[in-house]
Amino acid sequence: MGLDQILTHKQKQVLHSYLHDDWKIMILSGAFRAGKTVMNNYIFVMELKRIAKLAKSRKDPHPQYILAGYSSNSIYTNVISAIESYFGITMKTDRHGHYHLFGVDIVPSYTGSIRGVGSIRGMTSYGAYINEASLATHDVFQEILQRCSIEGARIICDTNPDIPTHWLKTDYIDNPDPKARIKSFTFTIDDNTFLSKDYVESIKAATPKGMFYDRGILGQWVTGDGIVYRDFDKDKMVISREQVPDDLEYYVGIDWGYEHPNPIILLGDDKNGNTYVLADYTQKHKFIDYWIRIAKNLQASFGRNLIFYADSARPDNVNEFQANGINCINANKNIMPGIECVARKMRIGQFYVVDTAASGLLEEIYQYAWDDKTGLPLKENDVRHNDRLDAIRYAIYSRNKKGGFVPWN
Repeated sequence: MGLDQILTHKQKQVLHSYLHDDWKIMILSGAFRAGKTVMNNYIFVMELKRIAKLAKSRKDPHPQYILAGYSSNSIYTNVISAIESYFGITMKTDRHGHYHLFGVDIVPSYTGSIRGVGSIRGMTSYGAYINEASLATHDVFQEILQRCSIEGARIICDTNPDIPTHWLKTDYIDNPDPKARIKSFTFTIDDNTFLSKDYVESIKAATPKGMFYDRGILGQWVTGDGIVYRDFDKDKMVISREQVPDDLEYYVGIDWGYEHPNPIILLGDDKNGNTYVLADYTQKHKFIDYWIRIAKNLQASFGRNLIFYADSARPDNVNEFQANGINCINANKNIMPGIECVARKMRIGQFYVVDTAASGLLEEIYQYAWDDKTGLPLKENDVRHNDRLDAIRYAIYSRNKKGGFVPWN
């Protein structure tokens, strides 16, 4: 089997660099589904073989290597499971939670917080593979690099893009110092020529305009530009109650507030995946008893199993709802995937707002803008609120994630 049958042109460029260039750190960044992690998984296996030989020449019977990722689940899904499937091998953990291959002790490290480096403190490593590197805290990333102190140790990374001022971009990918010996490659979705034309066309058409498209399809390190929900079209998406189907699955989003508005938003999904914002119960300066009455009225209309996806910042309110027989659970509040989930529904024409519930929501949508410094939506202030949008995001993303929605990654 020739390389053309298993590697794309971009992946062959990376392989050539891996085999022939002088480098210490290699970073593959870019679009989703572009072949970055697949390539790094190949390199990871080759690195383990190289390290096994290097350790033997050093008469080291116990070489160690760092396998880093945001969480144990991401390490297993993105790396271990993929390698097992492709190479037909089984990589089980020992009693310490380490993997082993070719006689190399592979030590997992979790990069989402400084606590994740506990497993590698004091360790001397022959190298590291850092999956989803832009999600790592800078301190953890630096600690991993410092552990790789054996002569010949190398670090491989893959990542999706973030803001252009992200430390991984400024300090490593854009580092001009040849002594740093950093090689970087940028992937676009079109670099993955093994994807079907139909899939690529579909994903391009469904990806929200602006930052999500520039990062997810073009592989660019960009900030947002303008309003967050650029695909929202008032003329098409604000509809009358008569246009809403009768057979919906109903659910509710809540963003607790007192001085800030407290929205309770009723939504419904039809069998085709369309989401309808049906009613907006937003008030300020109301205590929990008021909201319990609203929730019970909704239960009376739509059933006791109606799910309320609530802001977890007020566990006392969630507990009060539950104590009163209301099916209230903590929402998944992950900001960027949640926004992408809602934005994608708008992009593909599956988001509608009933006109009687549109007034406050429209005001928020047209003020909901990106912060160029953080790459996130601008924070609330005295004149700008996004409480309704938060409640809608909590509900839609929590429901769709549970039902299998996965952002383009």
